[in-house]
Amino acid sequence: MISGEMFINGLIQVIAAILMALFALFLGLIYKGIDRKLSARLTSRVGPPIRQPFRDVGKLLVKENIVPENAIDWLFNSMPIVSLAASLLLVLYVPLGPFYALYGGFGDIILILYLLTVQSLAMTIGGFSSGAPFATVGAQREMVLMMSYEIPLAIVFVGIAWFLTPYTATPFSLMEIYTHPIWNYVGVPGFFGVIVLMVLLLIAMPAELSKIPFDIAEAETEIAGGILSEYSGRNLAMFYLSDALRSFIMTAIFVAIFFPYNLSPLLSPYIPLSDLGLTIFNYIVDFLFFLFKVFLVYFFFVTVVRTGFARLKIDQASKLYWGTVFLLGIVGLLLLWIDTIM
Repeated sequence: MISGEMFINGLIQVIAAILMALFALFLGLIYKGIDRKLSARLTSRVGPPIRQPFRDVGKLLVKENIVPENAIDWLFNSMPIVSLAASLLLVLYVPLGPFYALYGGFGDIILILYLLTVQSLAMTIGGFSSGAPFATVGAQREMVLMMSYEIPLAIVFVGIAWFLTPYTATPFSLMEIYTHPIWNYVGVPGFFGVIVLMVLLLIAMPAELSKIPFDIAEAETEIAGGILSEYSGRNLAMFYLSDALRSFIMTAIFVAIFFPYNLSPLLSPYIPLSDLGLTIFNYIVDFLFFLFKVFLVYFFFVTVVRTGFARLKIDQASKLYWGTVFLLGIVGLLLLWIDTIM
């Protein structure tokens, strides 16, 4: 029997989850608009307005949803929903600056890694289910790429959690990693080990987000959009929203792991406000600082990278991750291990 208090608490959590998901979607589209604008400026173009992603989504939502003749209808139409649902669930497990993850105590970084994988799998299954040659080639490329970049992601997440095991009861919780910055516990070897893992995550980020030079599965100039070539209307809008949200959340995860510090502790001693006013001030400052950190990561390691590099071939990307990047991850783990025995 569900009591009235339990029902109200559950309802509040559902409403909070919906509001947080909508807010994250808004931020994701804003950052996508900024990304497109700055990328254009870097190549001496004017570029679209920052609000253009909102227009794109609105336009797609009113267009006809076409299903290819040879597609598996139910699978083709359900994969965009799965992709967007996985992206929205991610929002509930990732801290956004001073706002802790709504369900941070009910999942860990393994779940976050799984949800990131679900989005790519949904696109892959959608491409295969379309029955189109370009989409099938794109899906095959995405499968190969996933088997490459998931390894460095796992190395980073597991390496950080393993090192923090003596310092927290739940080291695999992203909230614990966020509230126990690893920089506070490392010595000299560990410091360089964390630097290596940070570089590892930065290298994996464009591939996880399907951005140049790792947008091999879409490759508009080669396979006409590849994995998404047969999608249109509402289905394409859901994939578009999922991409915008995943880009924002992935950079937020990077900030939560490697740059979790807030700005308010440095400013609040000099602000003559009441306790309530100071609390509100701290939340505003820390959230704006969080958005700034996300912007810096997004700009330098997504916008600049996709603007300044050419697309890699699938074999080049696979060799990069299974060769250089994998060895780099082993070096980072060894440095952390050396730090633990010193």
